[in-house]
Amino acid sequence: MHKHLPYCLFLFLCFSAFMARAQTKPTFTRQDTLRGSITPERAWWDLVHYDLRIKVNPQDSSMQGVNLVRYKVLKPQQTLQIDLQAPMHINQVVQNGQKLPVRQEGNAWFIQLKEQQSPGSLQTVEVHYGGKPQVSTNPPWSGGVTWKKDTKGNPFIATSVQGDGASLFWPCKDHMYDEPDSMIIRVNVPGHLTNVSNGRLRQVEQLADGTKTFHWAVVNPINNYGVNVNIGDYVHFSETYAGEKGPLDCNYYVLRDNLEKAKAQFKDVPRMLKAFEHWFGPYPFYEDGFKLVEVPYLGMEHQSSVTYGNKYQNGYLGRDLSGTGWGLKFDFIIIHESGHEWFANNITYKDIADMWIHESFTAYSENLFVEYFYGKQAGSEYVIGTRKGIRNDRPIIGYYDVNHSGSGDMYNKGANMLHTLRQVVNNDKKWRSILRGLNKEFYHQTVTAAQIENYLSKQTGKDLSTFFNQYLRDVRIPVLEYRVNGNRLSYRWANSVSGFNLPVKVWLNGQEKWLQPQTDTWKDTKLANGTPDLKVDANFYVTQKLVP
Repeated sequence: MHKHLPYCLFLFLCFSAFMARAQTKPTFTRQDTLRGSITPERAWWDLVHYDLRIKVNPQDSSMQGVNLVRYKVLKPQQTLQIDLQAPMHINQVVQNGQKLPVRQEGNAWFIQLKEQQSPGSLQTVEVHYGGKPQVSTNPPWSGGVTWKKDTKGNPFIATSVQGDGASLFWPCKDHMYDEPDSMIIRVNVPGHLTNVSNGRLRQVEQLADGTKTFHWAVVNPINNYGVNVNIGDYVHFSETYAGEKGPLDCNYYVLRDNLEKAKAQFKDVPRMLKAFEHWFGPYPFYEDGFKLVEVPYLGMEHQSSVTYGNKYQNGYLGRDLSGTGWGLKFDFIIIHESGHEWFANNITYKDIADMWIHESFTAYSENLFVEYFYGKQAGSEYVIGTRKGIRNDRPIIGYYDVNHSGSGDMYNKGANMLHTLRQVVNNDKKWRSILRGLNKEFYHQTVTAAQIENYLSKQTGKDLSTFFNQYLRDVRIPVLEYRVNGNRLSYRWANSVSGFNLPVKVWLNGQEKWLQPQTDTWKDTKLANGTPDLKVDANFYVTQKLVP
């Protein structure tokens, strides 16, 4: 009986490996599709404007209000999908004074319109809602509302909803492909508190019940997860930055006890603007200004209302994620989250599967910031140092139409992918023009991975399809295999996708040389003398291996 044990164990291991592969793709539900796809009930209308009104009650952690959704009819249809997640609830929907029938399917609410929806017409529905929104257990990585108190016992409240959805606390078209052209955000809070949201403050309304309503206006397109509500005993200070498009208002809201610390730490804001306008072009939201707002969590990239909770210290909560020392030269949250104004808020993914467009470019912006102030070598050392955080656990691109993002490697691996591409371009002036061109070409747009990949291929003059397949859709690190036969050096790419042909710079006995390897095809070059000392340039995210 025991002689069969090795074979049984072999079968068990094979079956286990098969099951592990089979389970790599998550199981998706009808709710995932309703949330993550452009359903027929979404496709027929185009968002024009939100007028969002919220009353926040810190005593019982509840919110209630109404959202006026203005839209343009693209084609005839009588059912409109609005999203709102439990435990929030839609109380009623009204159009032109008529209460409309509403059918709920999980987090999707289907509104049956009574009046004919004529193509080209502008329509408005009033969505009345309320409830106690989901509490974030680990903001900003878990979505919801954070209800805290400051050291004096005042309410300190903030929203953070990327991934889980803006519909956690307000009813909206909760899909990234469609943004309103503008938005009004009116937030009612207890009279001793201040609300800070996106855009510019137009009015503070003092009500008879002792509460205040803060009226904020956004005049640029805005993605839904970028909409935020921040409430606290805030004090305000400001400055004007002389930017590429003229004066830019920079406003800061911090807890009263932190004012002096903020005035010192927030000096990284004009440094950030100087570096990123150099690399990426003008700040994308001059009309709405720039704000940095203290919150009771680490921080997030809310458009024109970037949130901050890095405890007034450099690095990432005092740590250098690169391990090089350069990461302690700046406040990580100010630089990273503000970088998202260009990549996330200006250029926004249509589907969260392409979240790498946000995070890869923004993680890459960190080392461009370092380079701008401390030199090219410093920037390279920083991004190379972040490789230790790469897991290569699953592809950077997620699954489409089900609200599923890819691996967290979209940060560090994505940054190193772009740093590698810069080496191939091998022209810093051209590389900078490509980055600035991205923000000009896709200004205030929602995009797909294909659009970004095609743009980069066109601007570099290279077919980058296998390059992006390797780094976005595969988990392997390319290996430059090489061997020496007499005075001939043979080399190829291994551990790579079919057709991978990344040019690579190497050092042969201390001399710079460019090789043009291909996958599974050996190429040869003549050596000057003997066995070479070959080292791949460290700026390329690849490895090397001497083979027999």
